[in-house]
Amino acid sequence: MEPTEHDLLADLRRARRSLRLRAMDELATAACPTAGQRIADAVADVMGSWTFIIIQSGILFAWIVANLVGAMKSLDPYPFILLNLALSLQAAYAAPVIMMSQNRQQGIDRKAAENDYRINVKAELEIELLHEKIDQLRECEVLKLTEAVRMLTELLEQSGLGAREPDAEGGRPS
Repeated sequence: MEPTEHDLLADLRRARRSLRLRAMDELATAACPTAGQRIADAVADVMGSWTFIIIQSGILFAWIVANLVGAMKSLDPYPFILLNLALSLQAAYAAPVIMMSQNRQQGIDRKAAENDYRINVKAELEIELLHEKIDQLRECEVLKLTEAVRMLTELLEQSGLGAREPDAEGGRPS
């Protein structure tokens, strides 16, 4: 592993330790959103559901039918200007509130992604470190095995020489 990678790993380890301590404080802060954030989240939850779409469609259908049939003919005649105004007003307030909720969620997601990235980099460096350790262990084992093979070869040569010496003198091997 290169020295810059060792430095990066050490920095990530230090940052992780400090983040653990700071994360407790941030969790307490994130768990207590402001009143505006709670309202924005509630509005986004309601308006982003099928229940809202179905109920709003039912109300719009009832409004149009009631005005066409004549139950409320004098309230909002055919071009449905009052209905258009109500829907425009709803859209004018709903869009910024939903955007506030999305921006807050985006900030939370960004912090989580940064944290995930740091964890992935640290894991990669730790794995690389483990590979280096395994390679070092393997080198030690190869050296030990090489030494053992050398010693066994010497022993075999010595025992082979000891067995051949009586044969060279004309005697029989024992």
